[in-house]
Amino acid sequence: MKSVEEQIKIIGKGADEIISLEDLKKKLHKSVEENKPLTVKLGLDPSAPDIHLGHAVVLRKIKQLQDLGHRAVIIIGDFTGMIGDPTGKSKARKQLTKEQVLINAKTYEEQIFRILDLSKTEVRFNSEWLETLNFRDIIELTSKYTVARMLEREDFKNRFENNLSIGIHEFFYPLMQAYDSLAVEADIELGGTDQRFNILMGRTMQKDFEKEPQVAIFMPLLEGLDGKEKMSKSLGNYIGIMESAQDIYGKAMSIPDELMIKYFELATDIHPDEVEAIKSRLDNGENPRNIKMLLAKELVTLYHSREEAEQAEENFKNIFQRKALPENIEEFHADTSKDLASIIVEIGFAPSKSEAKRLIKQGGVKINGEKASDKSQLNSQDVLQVGKLKFARII
Repeated sequence: MKSVEEQIKIIGKGADEIISLEDLKKKLHKSVEENKPLTVKLGLDPSAPDIHLGHAVVLRKIKQLQDLGHRAVIIIGDFTGMIGDPTGKSKARKQLTKEQVLINAKTYEEQIFRILDLSKTEVRFNSEWLETLNFRDIIELTSKYTVARMLEREDFKNRFENNLSIGIHEFFYPLMQAYDSLAVEADIELGGTDQRFNILMGRTMQKDFEKEPQVAIFMPLLEGLDGKEKMSKSLGNYIGIMESAQDIYGKAMSIPDELMIKYFELATDIHPDEVEAIKSRLDNGENPRNIKMLLAKELVTLYHSREEAEQAEENFKNIFQRKALPENIEEFHADTSKDLASIIVEIGFAPSKSEAKRLIKQGGVKINGEKASDKSQLNSQDVLQVGKLKFARII
């Protein structure tokens, strides 16, 4: 294992807050002395199984902890997912069925191992221990906490003050998530800053049950490609980890300059010292495009390979620096009598017609190098470009 000081440097990279740093140091010293890995917990309630770089911030931090020798326990909330996390919601979430939860959980498992080390990861379902609790256990559990404490949560507080309903079952969500920490004897729990209440509840519950409390590590939320809103698929400002090498590279080149260092800190595994060196290059006047190309290449390498990253970079240089079309443009059969948005969806360059129309309106669609409008007509042998790196020859 690396020294405690080196581990702290890596763990702290990009973190918004660690509660408490002193507890973390003690746990790490004990881990090094006993040569025993710490148990790092992450709870996932599988209601949105399409992972993008914003979701991956916490997963990347867990991967860094795994590289330091620690083990991860990923808890798929098949039980809690049937309630739904009320965090940030102005009303109760629709409850998912067991079947829906399990389908989503399978998708999560397929995606998280694009990031995590399978050999150092244990996947558990919290129904394993939560379904076995009887009513006496639940009464004992709830007796330790007050309604006033629950109303400290911003979303509950706002709903209460605005006379909006709060289901009693919603109070159980943070308690159940906290109980997960007891069940797996978590040393560390990670989450976004929006999970502060839930994660600190786990720390409190461990103390109440006379167990060593977990360290809470909060990671900041990552802004999307618009540079303003939190990364979100619904806003279209995301980079998905399952996207092609070309798409990841092209989208990364749209990251606002002022967010590049934040992306290096939160979305890559680059060592903190190297991030500082990159920041110095920017501060000393290096062209931000060089740094952004470095970032794009790093992101593609993480989710594909170094070879595909180099190919994506070469395509980018051909298109934007040498003003050339990429070699070997894929050909697509399409009904050219249809409107442009329908053809974009038909060849798989947009997930929906509304998304295709948004891309056209924003100037992200070209025909033979010229910006297209929603009235533009495609003909056979035309080259259609969608976004920065999607090309198709229509036949």
